[in-house]
Amino acid sequence: MSVFMVTAKIKPENAAECDEAAKTMFAEIEKANPQGVRYMSCKSPDGVTYVAILELADGTDNPLPGIAAFREFQENLKKWLSGPPAAENMTVVGSFRSY
Repeated sequence: MSVFMVTAKIKPENAAECDEAAKTMFAEIEKANPQGVRYMSCKSPDGVTYVAILELADGTDNPLPGIAAFREFQENLKKWLSGPPAAENMTVVGSFRSY
């Protein structure tokens, strides 16, 4: 499995819009029900720092870009960000029902 983590800060004035767009995006991902992928987004207590975690099963290409709501969210994210996001490829050393 491959695990990626992206941390990003949103401009405070865009946080509510980002939250609503994320809900819409995740609803569309749920409808599409792509296989071999787990994806989540969390917001820190500061209200503007978000962490997204993407897990792909071995041999699985990321299916999320094939979902229109995901592409729209990514496009809008460009104007909501207060700075560049930080992306990391993570190595899983242990997991229990990871999320």
